[in-house]
Amino acid sequence: MSSPACPHVKSRCPQYPESTIKRFTVPEDKVDWDEKWPQYSPVSHTAPAVLNKPIWADPDIGSFSPNFNAVDGLVDRSSFEGQYKVENGKPLNPRGRTGLTGRGLLGRWGPNHAADPIVTRWKVDASGAKIHHSASKKPILQFVSIKRRDCGEWAIPGGMVDPGEQVSLTLQREFSEEALNSLSLKQSEKEDIHKRIQKLFGSVYKGYVDDPRNTDNAWMETVAVNFHDELPLQAGDDAGQVQWVDVDSSFSLYASHSHFLELVARERKAHCHFTV
Repeated sequence: MSSPACPHVKSRCPQYPESTIKRFTVPEDKVDWDEKWPQYSPVSHTAPAVLNKPIWADPDIGSFSPNFNAVDGLVDRSSFEGQYKVENGKPLNPRGRTGLTGRGLLGRWGPNHAADPIVTRWKVDASGAKIHHSASKKPILQFVSIKRRDCGEWAIPGGMVDPGEQVSLTLQREFSEEALNSLSLKQSEKEDIHKRIQKLFGSVYKGYVDDPRNTDNAWMETVAVNFHDELPLQAGDDAGQVQWVDVDSSFSLYASHSHFLELVARERKAHCHFTV
């Protein structure tokens, strides 16, 4: 599915998540790196959890030399956005300035790859007939939404791609763990769910994610796919709560997730209204 460019707004949120760090304010007309701005003085921040060198994080630049814009060992440092610039040994966010350098909460320098499974079903009445929205007259889609434990926002269940892992496996793993709580299921139940989520996923979006964790040197990218089915829901892993939600919701969603839902709704010719 072709998709318009994802915005670059939450990546410039005034206060960096899970910190008291304030970003250097970047107005819309100064986002592009090609726009000369000698007064630009971004704040430097890498979270202590990242500096403690967990297995999922890179070392600091200088102590190692990553191969940017390429597959670097098991880590894919190429971007869906194309070639990104590297300045003073550090990659530059392909969407522009964010007001903050370093890695923030992100482990990798450059692109941090994730996978987001968008699981949908039609909203139906007691007889099984599709329910149409009173204003648009289009059928209403519902999607699986989780409440993130880290920030309390509602989101599409998803997660980071492990080094060397295929995105298709990440999608299956993350949805099973977050929305279906497969870690606590019996083996027979796991096998049944695994067969169902192995069905063909329809591609929705592949590219940059407007994520509040993004910095000038580290950013989120994702492959979002749509899986149309009905599955038993039980929160697990990073999810606080999980539920089916109408694609007509008044609450905002985490990062670029509203954008992804709009793309799914358009493709399926369903009603859509989201607060971005």
